[in-house]
Amino acid sequence: DTLSIAMDHLLGLVGKDYVLLIADRKVAYSVVALKSDHDKIMHLDASKLFAIAGEGGDAVQFSEYVQKNLHLYNLKTGLPLSTKAAAHFTRNELATALRKGPFQVNALLGGVDHSGPSLYHLDYLGTLHKVNFGAQGYGGYFCYSILDRLWKPDMSLDEGVALMNTCIKEINSRFLVGGADFTIKVVTAEGIRVLDPVLASSA
Repeated sequence: DTLSIAMDHLLGLVGKDYVLLIADRKVAYSVVALKSDHDKIMHLDASKLFAIAGEGGDAVQFSEYVQKNLHLYNLKTGLPLSTKAAAHFTRNELATALRKGPFQVNALLGGVDHSGPSLYHLDYLGTLHKVNFGAQGYGGYFCYSILDRLWKPDMSLDEGVALMNTCIKEINSRFLVGGADFTIKVVTAEGIRVLDPVLASSA
């Protein structure tokens, strides 16, 4: 349902030569918190990250489906899909599923390829937008104004991480449902790195 999608916090931004994605680590069912260490950012390949929000089953099944199909394409052709092509493939699968068995997921897909860093915003209705920064879930209600004001082209990684920390503090201080720990990942031309998580106790 749309509530479970909105309860996940996903944020992303494009920097000078990288894409930075963060996601909360909480898994909840109804009013019960089931986990506080869940990784919602999948490595699609060595140059692409896929942050996904939504029903647990749909999120796992759809993200693995996208990951395996990208890998299959690479095996068949010997070439990886560009970030743009991967985003359009993902959008097409969401749109096709609308009339069969919709996936209740929203996502941010980011990567670095020959065209540079790029970030794409997708939702469960199959819409797709290329963005400089994006958010999914209730966290976006608090952070879009911060991102709109403080994001700038060619941000260094330190500046990008500092901006994300500002957003995390805003979510954890203003969102009704408790504090959340956050996973932070960055993708560059050299590959993917997992940065130190931001814990609610230290945010």
